[in-house]
Amino acid sequence: HSPPVKPGEKPSETSEAHQRKEFCHWPCRCPPVPTCTPGVSLVKDGCGCCKVCAKQSGETCNEADICDPHKGLYCDYSEDEPRYETGLCAYLVAVGCELNGVYYLNGQTFQPNPLYKCLCVSGAIGCTPVFTPRLAASPCARVPGRKKPAQSICGPGQHKRLQSTNYRLMSAYRSLPLVLKKKCLVQATPWTPCSRTCGIGISSRVTNENRKCEMKKEKRLCFIQPCLTNMLKTIKIPKGKTCQPTFQLPTAEKLVFSGCSTTQSYKLTFCGVCLDKRCCIPNKSKMITVQFECPNEGFFKWKMMWITSCVCQRICSAPGDIFSELKVL
Repeated sequence: HSPPVKPGEKPSETSEAHQRKEFCHWPCRCPPVPTCTPGVSLVKDGCGCCKVCAKQSGETCNEADICDPHKGLYCDYSEDEPRYETGLCAYLVAVGCELNGVYYLNGQTFQPNPLYKCLCVSGAIGCTPVFTPRLAASPCARVPGRKKPAQSICGPGQHKRLQSTNYRLMSAYRSLPLVLKKKCLVQATPWTPCSRTCGIGISSRVTNENRKCEMKKEKRLCFIQPCLTNMLKTIKIPKGKTCQPTFQLPTAEKLVFSGCSTTQSYKLTFCGVCLDKRCCIPNKSKMITVQFECPNEGFFKWKMMWITSCVCQRICSAPGDIFSELKVL
């Protein structure tokens, strides 16, 4: 209880308790699930009730209308003192991103390629086309000679089947077949090129192959070639050939990464070289787990690409070029 106010005195501001507005009401009554614009996350509201489109940077937020957690946003209530009811979505102070030697701040939007606009979120880069892709031509072609231009040769049943397989035409689903594991439709982007042309580098991908079926960035080690002064002296190219796709070193060796070495020795298969302008890149590989031992610091494990075969080609992209495999459809 606040102290009694004497006659003639005004109650102090601190004695007045502000009644906060309640944004959550139970039991939950949810409207139909909305369709969010591309790049906006569909999340459960702050009340734990309904699916809503997350608020974006600069938009108002409150206890129920939460900011997009997948973009590193939080609700900043600092301008709503002393109520702290309504805030503005702002980016968390987090690690920025580096791309081709250029550093970008967390939350910064940039366009490193004429066809794609990118966003930096806590060290990860996401990109979307700056144009609307043209839809693939429908197998239900327009019948020539008909008076109605929109009339097609497909019946209702065929249209329904086409709608159910439209996802196969989308660029995000190129790697078919899709696999269903424990009620999760497993999807993954291709692995990025290795960050180093020689020595141990890192490649990454985005996949939902995890317990929560959530899209997450996954990294692995890659070792395309050892850093040798003269590669052509080490690799013997057969007579009459211009390329040797793969080679191995004479003995198994321990791998060194971040000042630590593997507990086992490995005889890796590396991609070779060509006498012409072609380059050799991994064609087939599998994933292994390697354990590193650090002096006086213990152990750590990493997933690593184990090359089984390479292919030599004329299209050679620089490491770190995230747009090398993207094509305009």
